[in-house]
Amino acid sequence: MISTAIRVARVGSAAELAAAVLMMLGFPALMLAALVPSVPAFAAAAVVTYVADHYLHRQGSYLVNRLSKVRAGLSIRFLIRQLLLILLLARMDLTDHLIFYGAIACFIAFYGLQAPHGAVVTLIRNRRRMPVATRNVDLGSRINIPDAPPFGLLERSAEKMLHLDLFAVIGLLISAQMDSAVAGFIGIGLTLVLGSLYVLALVPYIRGTKIPPTPEVILEAVDDWLHEYKPQTVLYFSGSKDSAYQVNMWLETMEELDTRPLVLLRERVILQNLAPTKAPVICVPGGVHLMNMDLSTVRVALYAANVGKNIHLLRVPTMKHVFIGHGDSDKLASVNPYSKVYDEVWTAGRAGRDRYAIADVGVRDDDIVEVGRPQLAPIQPLQGVPEDRIPTVLYAPTWEGWDDSPGNTSLLLAGENIVKKLLKADPPVRVLYKPHPFTGTVSPAAGSAHRKVTALVEKAAAQRATDPRFTADAAAQTKAKADLARIEARITELTGGAADKGDEAELTRDGVVDLVKYEEIARLRAEWNDAYWNSFGTFEHRVISGAEPRLYDCFNVSDAMVSDISSVVSDFIASGKPYAVTDSAQLGVEEFKRQNTAVRAAVILSNKATELGELLAAVRAPEADPLAEDRKELKEYLLGPDEPTSIQQFNTAVANLALKSQARNVGQERAAASGETAGAAEAHLSADPTVG
Repeated sequence: MISTAIRVARVGSAAELAAAVLMMLGFPALMLAALVPSVPAFAAAAVVTYVADHYLHRQGSYLVNRLSKVRAGLSIRFLIRQLLLILLLARMDLTDHLIFYGAIACFIAFYGLQAPHGAVVTLIRNRRRMPVATRNVDLGSRINIPDAPPFGLLERSAEKMLHLDLFAVIGLLISAQMDSAVAGFIGIGLTLVLGSLYVLALVPYIRGTKIPPTPEVILEAVDDWLHEYKPQTVLYFSGSKDSAYQVNMWLETMEELDTRPLVLLRERVILQNLAPTKAPVICVPGGVHLMNMDLSTVRVALYAANVGKNIHLLRVPTMKHVFIGHGDSDKLASVNPYSKVYDEVWTAGRAGRDRYAIADVGVRDDDIVEVGRPQLAPIQPLQGVPEDRIPTVLYAPTWEGWDDSPGNTSLLLAGENIVKKLLKADPPVRVLYKPHPFTGTVSPAAGSAHRKVTALVEKAAAQRATDPRFTADAAAQTKAKADLARIEARITELTGGAADKGDEAELTRDGVVDLVKYEEIARLRAEWNDAYWNSFGTFEHRVISGAEPRLYDCFNVSDAMVSDISSVVSDFIASGKPYAVTDSAQLGVEEFKRQNTAVRAAVILSNKATELGELLAAVRAPEADPLAEDRKELKEYLLGPDEPTSIQQFNTAVANLALKSQARNVGQERAAASGETAGAAEAHLSADPTVG
């Protein structure tokens, strides 16, 4: 019942639900206390509404955010509480007392302060909003970007301003109870003085040297930096907050390029969720600003997603455009006809090339280049299950997708069956459940299935904790937990707390990576991963959500995986470990394998998951695994050969395409000078070894 209420109220936890209920009941209680009248009851109800409201705002509750849409926003709730306080004073026959008129005047004046406060805050934020935001780009030496206002002045500013009415409310309640106006006028004075001081403290940041340069000056400084840096290869990305992982997976590859890299983003929310990187990053929300940027030195542009805003860079003819995607998959999205707009499409292995040939969407075979998957380097190969632990099986289903197809995710029809059979396996196994971050965002049924699977795993984990067959090294776990706390504290210290992060303008000025810190953080994150897995028993079931530990870390501690048709399967194949894929659309084994290359070396599961025994048998007896050789062949077919390494293949592809781009540009220049057709000039230059 509680879980249903949480879902209906759109809150994140039972605590949020309780706070929401208390806040909703608190206002009728305030009215009742005012009508009775009862100062103690009114004070108690007021405390409940203040605390509940504050808690919900701190949690970023969806429910509270939606109240403003039905004319019950934050300022209205404060106003209602103040009006009910005036009603209380009236019901206590204080309408002839000076304190009654003082209360009315106070609240009118206090609300009068909201307008200049809101205007100043909005003006500060607008003036400090950069036309472009950057990381690892030295703008501070080119233009003067002043410090942001102190964090406490702007953070949750509306809520802080409104809460200054507490002094007046407390003072008026004391006056009403004690029949003395002194406390009331003291509270009124404090509320009005502090409110005025808050506004005055913000005023200096809307004028003079406290505001950043104009957009024109900032854009000119960015172009100066581009002219000096001369980027050669660009990673371009546009998307929602939840899609940030698609660009994050390519950052390390960009850092390892032999050419000068640049990451171009289109949404501020992506920049805010970008993983740490040494590569320079420019976020350009405005299409006009992007099209006016000096990117004349860029020869290769890489695209990780097919989105409408790609057109703003695709229109530039002086660079070659490449679709690299964000994973190797048999999904239809992997052979999108939109891919025809790119000069080349890079796939991991031969399988990607064949998919385009079969799909016949207009992508020519000559325009496809196999480059491997550089991101898969951290995945450790099959090593077998040590005798001192039970096997670990990872269940990593994909999400429901946009089209609500039953074949997208196994969660809907098979999830519970898969997890129940794994939890009841004999001999036992450990289950790790890591769902796709988009799970439940489109389909409520998928969200419900996810919660059921989570409950099953957590219940089984609690039962196993009391099972005498399973014991853990308590001392080792205690040490690992202490290491986790130490590492997390150090990472927080290195990355800075919320108060140290600054606003967009300040981060643009100061967001140049400290390489010493960067390398230490990378080392600490690796240590964190080891400590995380050591902090609980190797037999403990686990639900793993959030960004950490990463999916590949889960691969490395698992001995087998169950998943769906997605890039997760292709990536896991790099490990050489046994895996199973669910035929949720019930195509049948042969048809399922025919349509989906990545499952040709998998155990195919029906929605009842009766075939899971085959997967577990392969884990327990690797020497008798009938699909071991098939997996080796499929790995090379999907992901390319191990030698040369994927990053070497990728760099070669970048270099080759850059030469083509340069030949085209020089050809255009010579054609314009000689009157020769551009195509003929480019053909001559392609054979000229001195070009590039």
